[in-house]
Amino acid sequence: MKKLFAEFFGTFWLVFGGCGSAIFAAGYPDVGIGFVGVSLAFGLTVLTMAFAVGPVSGAHFNPAVTIGFWSCGRFATKDLLGYILVQVLGAIVAAATLFLIVSGKSDFETVGSFAANGYGVLSPGGYSMTSVLITEFVTTAFFVIIILGSTTHKSTKKFAPIAIGLALTLVHLISIPISNTSVNPARSTGQVFFAQGGDYAGQLWLFWLAPIAGALVAGFVCRLSKKA
Repeated sequence: MKKLFAEFFGTFWLVFGGCGSAIFAAGYPDVGIGFVGVSLAFGLTVLTMAFAVGPVSGAHFNPAVTIGFWSCGRFATKDLLGYILVQVLGAIVAAATLFLIVSGKSDFETVGSFAANGYGVLSPGGYSMTSVLITEFVTTAFFVIIILGSTTHKSTKKFAPIAIGLALTLVHLISIPISNTSVNPARSTGQVFFAQGGDYAGQLWLFWLAPIAGALVAGFVCRLSKKA
């Protein structure tokens, strides 16, 4: 239960901090933090929570990361579903909290895209489904490879949260204009419950499929590195 609570609160913080920065601060007149600020916010959420609860749960906060550890043989099959469920729940509760906050604004009319992920007309830069699929697959694969690699050896493990946080920042710097950056099916799922102005729920499948496929490839690379 300690592990599940840690994953719930860690995923909550990731979505609340990352998506919250995009919703409240990215486009704020004159002093908005922009893409760079949002990218840093996502990286900092993972970095801070990895230090806080990493020793408890491993600090996955992401179904793709959990599947990556599992496919590498470093996570028990019996715990897989529980981790994924609490990660999705944490993301939904965080999105609901963000909705309550934004709907309290004096001139509130709509939440708009609500930092949800999308392709085609729902992509920030108008990128196609194929472009988004490739981007999410590649960025998730490398993100999970970095996580698996940095947490393997004792000499690098204590610095792993820094490497992981910076990696997630880089991933966002690359892909916010393309897909609004998922690499995390839980993060994508939480936002679609509240996003308005498009069929975000209808596109959610891609933000489960591509990250999971990328994570499985990362796990395969991890196994190969063990044999080398």
